[in-house]
Amino acid sequence: MRIEDIVRSKGAGVITVEPTATVEELVALLGEHRIGAVVVSSDGVHVAGIVSERDVVRKLGSLGASVLALPVSEIMTTSVHTCTPNDTLEETAHTMTYQRIRHLPVVVDGELHGVISIGDVVKHRIDQLLDERNHLLGYLHA
Repeated sequence: MRIEDIVRSKGAGVITVEPTATVEELVALLGEHRIGAVVVSSDGVHVAGIVSERDVVRKLGSLGASVLALPVSEIMTTSVHTCTPNDTLEETAHTMTYQRIRHLPVVVDGELHGVISIGDVVKHRIDQLLDERNHLLGYLHA
């Protein structure tokens, strides 16, 4: 299975936030869409960074409530790991696990085409294993 299969099934819509948006606006966006991370982009196409709930919480711990007035660019991760639609589920799961990444932008020719989460990867891997199990059971009982 390839990442394009995951993107196709969940949809390619991506929520982005501009680097100049405040952390307060970011928190509202995360809550509104019930998501854990947002790609930071000035144009909605090119990835400038990624920012997650964890980034917000860590900054809250060190700066307190004043973090809410900061621009997202102050707390985002700028060294963003990405994947492509042609990457396999297995290699992407490996990257996410060993790099401790929960969200990966899917990029084609430098442009954003989706985002996958570790939950998406786990769900599709479980579906794969269940399909294999059912095929084996069918073979044994045939």
